[in-house]
Amino acid sequence: MKILVINAGSSSLKYQLLNMEDEAVMATGIVERIGETVGNLTHKAYPDTDAEKKVAKEEEIKDHKIAMHMVLDLITGSEAGVIKDPKEIDAIGHRVVQGGEAFTSACVVDNSVKVAIADNNPLAPLHNPANLMGIEVAEELFPGTPNVAVFDTEFHSSMPPKAFLYALPYDYYKELRIRRYGFHGTSHKYVCNKVAELMGKKVDEINVITVHLGNGCSMAAIEKGKCMDTSMGMTPLAGVMMGTRSGDIDPAIVSYIAESKNIGIDEMDNILNKQSGLKGICGLNDMRDIHSAVANGDEMAKLALDMFAYRVKKYIGSYTAVLGSIDAIVFTAGIGENDDVTRAAICQNFSGLGIEMDFDKNNGRKGEPTPVHTDASKVQVWVIPTNEELQIAQESMALLN
Repeated sequence: MKILVINAGSSSLKYQLLNMEDEAVMATGIVERIGETVGNLTHKAYPDTDAEKKVAKEEEIKDHKIAMHMVLDLITGSEAGVIKDPKEIDAIGHRVVQGGEAFTSACVVDNSVKVAIADNNPLAPLHNPANLMGIEVAEELFPGTPNVAVFDTEFHSSMPPKAFLYALPYDYYKELRIRRYGFHGTSHKYVCNKVAELMGKKVDEINVITVHLGNGCSMAAIEKGKCMDTSMGMTPLAGVMMGTRSGDIDPAIVSYIAESKNIGIDEMDNILNKQSGLKGICGLNDMRDIHSAVANGDEMAKLALDMFAYRVKKYIGSYTAVLGSIDAIVFTAGIGENDDVTRAAICQNFSGLGIEMDFDKNNGRKGEPTPVHTDASKVQVWVIPTNEELQIAQESMALLN
């Protein structure tokens, strides 16, 4: 079975074609700056195990339909193609950010599903409309090929009310659907299943804390394969400190700043989402740049790094309490996989919780699943590269089969 995975953003389109017989990537790429004067496309094809073909283009790409046509031409073309006919694609899996309470699992797309996705647009106005547009373009270009929607929020739908409700008037939950939804669900689900496999356990036999650290960061407390709590909330702004997002703050700060600086809701939203986090403290939001600045004696960069590690550490402690006991911690995503300094800072002085990192094993980037705990550690610590596209493809195949 060949599955094309699509992640459509407001001005971008990421894709990956997988052969599910061996879960091999056949082609992957991204189309960016859709709708701008100059767009760009980067495509990599793997026609066989010993070859990689790359294509890069810069031209105006007016809309997602044109972008999908370009992707299809590349996948089937002579320059860097891997299939001869679009009909070889058995299914198309789509990342959809917000499933609300309507979706607790992946589903085959029909008209009722598209209506329900659109109903959740107010909860994810930047993402859901683009995700739905990707589905509609795929339906047009691949008539008769099943489309599967896989939701970022689905994995977190097992949270109990005591975890997902906010301490606000209950009517706001009933009328406005205000609650914790969580995001990065496909990533958390993938690495949780993977660590269970690596430990020689069934996923329903272990408790795991998954730590997804990139420019956006989220964590999940997982009990026997079910998410019990997660750090992001109704939006991706909540939780641990991130590249440009504040993470958790005292909510009264919002009105205090707005009144003191005489600024409106939109500007306040921009400050919290795009001017805060690591960037707000030291002016940098790429962890590689922050490490360079720390090496050059930048005290604010050092403060930003310390704050980041401290907040992740606090969540690990609180989630250990939520779960009662844990069998493993898993680091994943850009920072989680590649930043040994930050991983070490997070895992220092954790022996009281039975967590002991082997700092020699931890050194360096990890391009494959790697244990980084000591032999004496009661809790295993792993670095596992995430693979959200494969998770979407696996769920699509399981559903269709």
